[in-house]
Amino acid sequence: MNLSPQSSIPPTTPLGSERKSSSRMRGLRPTIIPMVILMTIVLLIMVGPFLWMLTTSLKTSEDIVASPPTLLPSPLTWTHFQQLFQELDFFRHLVNSVIVTLGVTVISLFLNSLGGYAFAKFNFPLRNILFAALVMTMMVPMQVTMLPGFLILKELGLLNSLLGLIIPGASSVFGIFLMRQYMFTIPNALMESGRLDGCGEFRIFWSIILPQCKPVLAALGLFTFMGAWQDFLFPLIILHDESKYTLPVALATLSGQHATDWGLLMAGAIVTILPIAIVFIFTQRRFVEGITMSGMK
Repeated sequence: MNLSPQSSIPPTTPLGSERKSSSRMRGLRPTIIPMVILMTIVLLIMVGPFLWMLTTSLKTSEDIVASPPTLLPSPLTWTHFQQLFQELDFFRHLVNSVIVTLGVTVISLFLNSLGGYAFAKFNFPLRNILFAALVMTMMVPMQVTMLPGFLILKELGLLNSLLGLIIPGASSVFGIFLMRQYMFTIPNALMESGRLDGCGEFRIFWSIILPQCKPVLAALGLFTFMGAWQDFLFPLIILHDESKYTLPVALATLSGQHATDWGLLMAGAIVTILPIAIVFIFTQRRFVEGITMSGMK
């Protein structure tokens, strides 16, 4: 069997193109190096407070107030974490935060997706005007609506209850807006095919539209989870029974009137942000995808 010499020799790129690519790479280096330095500085600025919080929680009380301050704990101690579980009914407050956060997140995802579906896929009178009025309410500060919300919950008998924290956060204008923008990217032909198969509107929403919205649901779920988990002011106003405190409110009780145990407070902050970090690690791909695609039409 005769093989031509060209078949055994891999194709090579011309020498001129190699020179062009190498010169192009050399031209990019002066631009890349300042960007890497800038991004490193920004990373240190953002991560620095969290590293300081972690090291403070592992220092002794003497090292925390030492002057000049030390960066690394020496010796390393877990005393503040032990005190955190001893001085607080930590697991009760943790369960309260989990109930409120999961309740707000699940109900909010369902109601916001329903609202976004209605504004994106149905033509009804004054649709654009109603949506514009809805978006305008985002400019109203939370402090303005806090007193009316408190009075409504009082009339409903929901003060000092976890349900009183779940209901006000069960829907948001931002969530409806985000779902609407993403649902614009879903073809209407999918809905028409569902109607031809005899599906009702809710079946079309639940079985056809909602499965297409997994990226934006993950993004909105993360936003809602973070907001509900970290909420401090509204639970502080609504709740007066210490056994029903959520974690942020319970941690605020660790700050004394005349003195504050900073190691204990930093240990509580570390434990509080761990669930958010874990949720973000598992949903970051969907989160980025949902954010990038929610503005496309």
